Amino acid sequence: LSRVKFARIMGDMHERAFLPRLAMPVLRRILDVFPVGVVTGARQTGKSTLVRRPELLRERPYVTLDDIVAREQARRDPELLLERAHSMVIDEVQHAPDLLLAIKRRVDEKRERGRYVLTGSADLLLEERVSESLAGRTGYVPLWPLTRREQLGLGVGGVWSELLAEPPRSWPDLCASQVAPAESWRALAKRGGYPVPSHELDQAEERAVWFDGYTATYLERDVRHMSAIEHLADMRRVMAAACARIGGLLNQAELSRELGIPSTTAQRYLNLLEVSYQLVRVPAYAVNRTKRLMKSPKVFWSDTGLALRLAGETDPRGEHLENLVLTDLLAWAPSAAARPNILHWRTSAGAEVDLVIELPGRLLPIEVKAARRVGMNDARHLRTFLSEYSNLAPAALLLYAGEDTFWVDRRVLAVPWHRVI
Repeated sequence: LSRVKFARIMGDMHERAFLPRLAMPVLRRILDVFPVGVVTGARQTGKSTLVRRPELLRERPYVTLDDIVAREQARRDPELLLERAHSMVIDEVQHAPDLLLAIKRRVDEKRERGRYVLTGSADLLLEERVSESLAGRTGYVPLWPLTRREQLGLGVGGVWSELLAEPPRSWPDLCASQVAPAESWRALAKRGGYPVPSHELDQAEERAVWFDGYTATYLERDVRHMSAIEHLADMRRVMAAACARIGGLLNQAELSRELGIPSTTAQRYLNLLEVSYQLVRVPAYAVNRTKRLMKSPKVFWSDTGLALRLAGETDPRGEHLENLVLTDLLAWAPSAAARPNILHWRTSAGAEVDLVIELPGRLLPIEVKAARRVGMNDARHLRTFLSEYSNLAPAALLLYAGEDTFWVDRRVLAVPWHRVI
């Protein structure tokens, strides 16, 4: 019944209104530099919709390798497929890896910028020969699920670039000037950011059917295509266990013991989830000044709605609000002038900061609280971080679920989460 409902929902979808994406200007910049631009990401994040925009198709005909005729030609005679046009948009290129070798030959013969736009799943990047053939010729754009402001039609992420560019004394006015309306973070976490459940499905039951169908398709198609996995039920259990641990340190040995699977198997499954843009590991900020630091990564999921469904949870936790902030950062990072690192910080003594944006010579520590009221005690770990890295971090953000913007400490600004993402 679930699959029947899923097929009906997908079949009834009307032509969706295009939502501007943060990734589009990033892709344009890549095409101004490289002969080939590749949009990667999880299934159903909107890759095909993005590359079919008129500004990309104006001089590039569109071909999808989901079409069986085009796919067979790409596999049997890739050169013939490329003879269709001088420049092209080619969707789902992972179906014919040899096509990339033919593209390499063409761009090497005549080095022109912006000649090919490709989309591909993450397993495309696992192919050694593909990586070698595209080296120096290609720029990659990861497409994450919709940010909150993309869902609102604004085509942007959070105000991270502005916060990093402005002195901390300007932050209250900057946050107050934001036009994105307030909303329930729990409702946002439940619908997630995949275009269909977040933008086209209003009922929780319909979204649940969509998430179940997505999971089945991911396991039966994407995972099997990437790697020979005999026990898909074990893979599903790893997914559920990871989603239940959102916001916590990833202890692989503990995970394997709990699930009763070998540690090597757990590691393999986690790696597959990561390269297919499902699992997100946030590394630790490892610059050691005077404190012993925990170096284990924290685990998150690329979409909170799917994570809740996989873990069997109906009520979002505070960690899901933290996950929403992280996914906004992941979507913003490729568009930043200087590519930032997104990290976390934790000491062996128990001090921790949820997220840290690292740029050359600059750090922005961020703590996320689901409470509607915050005070000095909520900022204590941020103060520890600021004292430890005072030359790199002039101030910190405490994002919370209340309505007022105020300085909790002279260097810690409390801001409603919806004023930032």
